[in-house]
Parts: sequence; C-alpha cells; structure tokens
Amino acid sequence: MNSGNMAGAAEGRSRAATGEGQPALPRIVLLGTGGTIAAVASDATQLHDYTVGATTDELLAAVPQLRALAEVRGEQLANVDSRDIDNALLLKIARRVDALLAQPDVDGIVITHGTDTLEETAYFLNLVLRSAKPVVLAGAMRPATALSADGPLNLYNAFLVATCAAAHGKGVLVMMNDRIGAARFVTKAATTVPDAFRAFEQGNLGEVAAGKVHFFTAPLCRHTVDSEFSLAAIGELPHVDILYDHQGAGLHHYRAAISAGARGIVVAGCGNGGLSPAARAGAEEAARHSVAVVRSSRVGQGVVTASADDAVLGTVAANSLNPHKARILLMLALGRSRDAGELQCCFDQY
Repeated sequence: MNSGNMAGAAEGRSRAATGEGQPALPRIVLLGTGGTIAAVASDATQLHDYTVGATTDELLAAVPQLRALAEVRGEQLANVDSRDIDNALLLKIARRVDALLAQPDVDGIVITHGTDTLEETAYFLNLVLRSAKPVVLAGAMRPATALSADGPLNLYNAFLVATCAAAHGKGVLVMMNDRIGAARFVTKAATTVPDAFRAFEQGNLGEVAAGKVHFFTAPLCRHTVDSEFSLAAIGELPHVDILYDHQGAGLHHYRAAISAGARGIVVAGCGNGGLSPAARAGAEEAARHSVAVVRSSRVGQGVVTASADDAVLGTVAANSLNPHKARILLMLALGRSRDAGELQCCFDQY
C-alpha cells in the first residue's frame, strides 16, 4: 500500500465511529529505549549526571494528555544512555519496530531515545524500515526532574506528528524543541541546550505550533519504502570505524583499524573531506586489504564532493552525511558490495 492510501486509511479510521459514537483514535506504540527523557536527578536544578531509569508506563503517566491523541500501548525495549547502544541493540530496535509496523493494529510508532546518538538510530531506521507509517523519535536535553524539563512536550508533540496523516511517507522523523526533522538531515549540534537539534543546510521538515502540525517540505533522498536495504538480509553489521583527521595525524590508527578487522573506515576529513598525508597513506593501505574508505568531513556542514583522488585511492565521497551517519550507511552498503563505484552510488542516493 502506498503512502497516500495509508494516509487515507488512517484518516478514514479517525472519522469512523466507535460503539460509543466517538471518533476512533490512531493506535500508536510508545517504544522506550532510555535516554535523558527517561532520566531523573536528585535536585530540580541538576541538569547533568542524572540517572536513566523511567519506564514507558511512567512516561505515559506523566503526560496523560497523550490518551486524548491516540490509543497508546507502551513497550520498554531498553533503558540505557544512547551512547551505550551498539550494533546488536541497534538491530534489536530496528527488528522490533519493523515487526510492530507490520501489525495492522499499529498506525505509528514513537520511540524515546537518548539524544547523544539519536540521529544514528533514526538514520538507520530510515534506511531499513519498509513502511510508510510514521516513526517518530523523541528525546530530551534535560531530565524529567529539571525545572524546565523539555521531555514531556517533546513526547506530546511526537505523538501529534505520529497521528498526523501528513507524516506518512516522509521517512523516519525526529521531534525535538517543536521542530520536525528528517532522520537524514537532522543532527545534534550543541552539548546541553534544549535547542540542540538542527538541520543547518537542509532545514526542518516542519514544526508543531499551538498544538498543530505544520509540514513545509519532504526529504528527497531514498528512504523507508524506497530503500534497497532489508533487515531480513542482515545477520550482523560489519565493523566500521571512524577516524578523525588532523594536523600531524599518524598512520597507526588506520593500521589498528585494519588489524582489528574493520571492513570499512570513515575518515572525518579536513574541509571538503581532504586527507592528510597519513590519512592518504591509510586509505592506500586499506585498499590493499580490501577495506572500504569513505571521506566525510569534520566541519559539520556542507557536501563532500567527489575528487579525482577517489579513483586513485578507491575512496568514496560521503555527500552531506556527517561521519557517524556515513558509518551507518557504509555498514549497510557493505552488505551489498565492496566496489567503490557501487558504494558511491549508495552515498549519492541516500
């Protein structure tokens, strides 16, 4: 079923009457993974060094207004800081979301997640979920016990988006600080302030204002229902490292990654993905060991463009993906091919 049909079905459900004569509500699953949104501290002014532990039941109890938006059921899949998420847990999250989306009694999913690696999980889901149903990730920059906790409203707004017909077919979304971000573009751009998530070059897809969802645009890169990647074809994800380039960089980092069994290396290069002498030598050594190398950038914005050196070194340009998202795509792409040309096609399309 295409996104338009699914959106129409959702709207039809919302107009249908229940036995009590009330409009039927969308059916949304709240999937908890932990993070600051599920954290508490000993004092209302303590904004750091808090403890993750609140469950989805507690989050739902803290925001009872959600029950007016949807029929909600919660499921606690994990309860960790997002920096603790490894490939195994990432796959576990994706497989559970995929299974839930396949259920006819699920109209959308909201995932609570720590902000440190939220964009990585969101982008991975954006590449492997084959559904147009809304999947919205929400987090918080301040714990629930803080004087100005942002988690409750972020969660409420995430449900507004997940129950909105216009959210169908737009890929995996991130709801933070009233802004709706595309998983492909949004990134955490500040350490502690509530307004930490931005998409500087591409902009937001929309926003929530006065309790209403406003979409302004949609992502054009391939995602979800148009993606070639399938969870069913993944046993485990390959080892891919990120190496940060800098003045006086050494070759030993590349040798260590290759010796450790990395199948891919993402270089957080200088400027337009430029490689220092050591990084260039590392790319040459990686090629001799059939290890893929992607040139991303450490600067945070802009497109890393193709270079004549790519053909010489066998390297791949990351397009506008930051290093950690480039790692996500490279792990998936390596499951299909090691050929630099085919890898470049993936980075050009996704």
